[in-house]
Amino acid sequence: MPLPKISEARELSDERLVEEILAVKKQLFQLRLQKATRQLEKPHQFRHARHRLSQLLTVETERKKAVAKES
Repeated sequence: MPLPKISEARELSDERLVEEILAVKKQLFQLRLQKATRQLEKPHQFRHARHRLSQLLTVETERKKAVAKES
């Protein structure tokens, strides 16, 4: 499974971006819980979730800086 592209994150609306960030954070929590209880079957999901979260946070920061620069 390939890593998600940042272009997909840049296409999201501001509201959808916040929802995605929360969803990925919840997913990471669930993965950590599964790992602690030895129920985790696919450890590569950690990498994908962390990668996706970093992309989403990067896009959010870029947008905040763009708004601050315009003001």
